[in-house]
Amino acid sequence: MQPPRQINQQAYASPSPTQQRPPSRTPTVVPGQVPAETPSFAQELKELTLEATAERHLGSSSGLAFAKLTQMILCRLTPDKADFVFTNEMTTMTSRSLPETVEGEPRTHPTVGTTTTAVNNFGYAGSVEPAMMDFNSPSDLFNNSSVFNSLSDSISVYPLLFGDVFLSDIMEPTAALANLAWPPPAMCDDGVGDQEHVAILVDFYFAHSNTLYPIVERGPFMTTLAQLQTDPAGAAAGALSPLDLFRVWMVLAIGSTAFSSVSLTDESEPMLYYNKALQYAEEALAINEMAAIEVLTLQVSYSFFNQLGPNTWFLVGMAARVALGCGLHTASTYDKLPPDVAEQRKRIFFCIYMMDRVASIALGRPFALHDDDIDVEPFSATDESSLQTASTTESFLFDNPLTLQPPLLSIPLHILSLRRIASRIARKVYSPSASRAAALAAKAANKDPNARPSAPTPSSREATLTELHQELVEWRRTMPFPLPDLDSRVPHLSSTWYDFNYYTHLASLYRPSPLFPVMDAHRVKILANAAAMALRHAYSLHQQQRLAYNWLNFLSIFTVSLSLIYATTAQPANLATVLRQTRAIDDLELAVELFEKLSVKFAAARKIRSMVAEIVARYRDVREAL
Repeated sequence: MQPPRQINQQAYASPSPTQQRPPSRTPTVVPGQVPAETPSFAQELKELTLEATAERHLGSSSGLAFAKLTQMILCRLTPDKADFVFTNEMTTMTSRSLPETVEGEPRTHPTVGTTTTAVNNFGYAGSVEPAMMDFNSPSDLFNNSSVFNSLSDSISVYPLLFGDVFLSDIMEPTAALANLAWPPPAMCDDGVGDQEHVAILVDFYFAHSNTLYPIVERGPFMTTLAQLQTDPAGAAAGALSPLDLFRVWMVLAIGSTAFSSVSLTDESEPMLYYNKALQYAEEALAINEMAAIEVLTLQVSYSFFNQLGPNTWFLVGMAARVALGCGLHTASTYDKLPPDVAEQRKRIFFCIYMMDRVASIALGRPFALHDDDIDVEPFSATDESSLQTASTTESFLFDNPLTLQPPLLSIPLHILSLRRIASRIARKVYSPSASRAAALAAKAANKDPNARPSAPTPSSREATLTELHQELVEWRRTMPFPLPDLDSRVPHLSSTWYDFNYYTHLASLYRPSPLFPVMDAHRVKILANAAAMALRHAYSLHQQQRLAYNWLNFLSIFTVSLSLIYATTAQPANLATVLRQTRAIDDLELAVELFEKLSVKFAAARKIRSMVAEIVARYRDVREAL
């Protein structure tokens, strides 16, 4: 697999005003006094999550309240049970290396008011910086003013529909975009021809992104691509529709940005393709409703892997509204459609459903599509590569071993079932009405219409938890097998990816929530095991070079790291004993390495790595104490 080309274009020499981030504001620090603006786990979660959407509100399933709770219990790691303070000395540490000295000074673990060696935020000794991480006192944990102030340093105040791309950038294309013709010209000498490079990106798109969100049909797309390659001038002159041209450039953009997410290569090539596609977006949107839905969903797919892409939250909502307006959520809409058209529209609708679940759960916001409103069955697993026929015989199966391979569409179908489980977790565990719904269920069980709704009993809440846990177990047990060997870099074509998602969802199920605000020892141990296993499988994907370094996985790794820190620190047993009997320190060291890798793409990962490394150092001190 050849990496996407590294483009050196004038268009990217001077970023747009929103891309020219202002320097971060440095608060004034008085010796012996905690700064007024003190970053914390909760703030880092907000910055990480909101940078993907340019919005401000985070709800319960986002993990914000859990981050604050984890922050509070870390006082157990201080000798006097005071607020735990993150220092900036740990920024010089590398993964699996916690030195005993920093710039010649012994490493210490200060509490509030302790001074530290001056090390800047990039880990290099030099200009004096204030302490990088300090925890607020518990009374100030829910004061978000400092969060809002710091967010303005990293993202624009006004949400943009197309992320950091202004309307003027779309309407008045730069010379680089205006001159970008087909095939994309060779911009570096990598030994791969233009057409071959296009084929690599197209193959990676259909192996990676289209097995997550099967929006584009490969057969018709390849026909369009062949027509474009044969007669690019005629295609530009009107032989191909604006939707065809938009689709081609978006496939290249998504394919190259998806590859960049697993290889950490430069994002200039996918941005160039994406901006080129936007030149056809307005005309494609005006064709009809289904064309508009495809234009929106392809942009959402791109935004999941590229920070500089469109605003995920707004586009998912727009696509959902158009789909509802077309009636794609009702079975009767498909009755008079040809089978192939009906299946394609079902695939697009459930892609929007999955995108809505991913974005809404990450942000803790209400869904744009509600399960109770959907009465259409999911799309079929049968696709154009399937060899099944109506008169299949046993001899045919054995004479054609390929028929034993699950069809590609079984993969997005299985991922859809996970999104549905996640939807039920959000509704039954994290929804503000979760307790009220349990009370109404208890009232119905009493068969007394005059009875007042009572609080859900512990047994009913445990039943909800057990039921959802069993659904996750069944999902993992019934994964498609064997997985197709299309590309060694595609994460979800490895069983490790399914293990990682199983444990991340299990951790979200068992961490403190509106359903179970108070934890017991049993649930804490389940949470600790789930979080530890999630980190190990994320690290395994990293070692296999299959981990997508995008903001969604960054958020998942961050939240499971918090889960492991919480579950380790909150256990009722002696903390030193817990640390000796578990692999919590080793597992958090894996998280430190993952954040180190993620810091290549995300500046926030550097700070989070330092925070986790500080906790690892403190855990070691506790474990080794007599």
